[in-house]
This record gives sequence, C-alpha cells and structure tokens, in this order.
Amino acid sequence: MGLGEEGPRRLHSGQSYCHYCGLAQDRVATLEQDWVLLEPDMSLPAHTVPAEHRWIELSDGRVALYGVCPPDPYQRCRIEHRLACSARPLPDLWPWLTTLRGENARRAERQAAPEPPELLEPWPNAG
Repeated sequence: MGLGEEGPRRLHSGQSYCHYCGLAQDRVATLEQDWVLLEPDMSLPAHTVPAEHRWIELSDGRVALYGVCPPDPYQRCRIEHRLACSARPLPDLWPWLTTLRGENARRAERQAAPEPPELLEPWPNAG
C-alpha cells in the first residue's frame, strides 16, 4: 500500500458488452489475477447454482469460485454472463443429465417408430 493511500486499494472493474447478445456484462478480477465476465446486478442463492459456477464477491472487489458443498443457505453468489446469454447455447452443467436426456430422446424415437410389418407367409417347419 502506498504512503498516500487512505485505505486498501480496490481493483478497477468495468463493464463491457457481449459480442453475442450485445448486453452489458461486468468485468471483474479473480483471485488468480485473471478476469471473469459476470451477469450484472444479479445475486443468486448459492445453493441454486452448481458449485463450479458460483462466484463469491470478496471485500476487495475481486471474486472467487465457491465450491463448498452444501453451501451456506444464506450465501449469495454471481454467475458468468455466458450462462445467462440468450444468444449462446447453455454449457453442459451436468454431464450425467445430458447423457440421460440423449438416452431419453433415443427411447422416444424407438417408441414412436412404427412396428415392423407382419409376415404374410408362415415360417417353414424346420423340425
């Protein structure tokens, strides 16, 4: 901290616009000296967001992933804009669920498929 500073220095974040949908997104520093683009003005209950997508705001303005399971029922978190962007496909949040959905689609196709045609001639007696 510099001599002339009154308090802790905050990292400067800002807003940018999504290249896909054109809406604003918050550019926020992470603990790993990187940046993440978060959905602006949105704070969700942490238990409603998968652990690998929970961003917790720290006192210095940075954010960190919050993978604690189960989270504190009163903990709030933020999500990346890419999860809320209407112009981008939703990522595979639960691979097992994606697999189950694919299998259910195949089952529905098989169920809707017409029955094979019945044979008009009887099978010959082989015995």
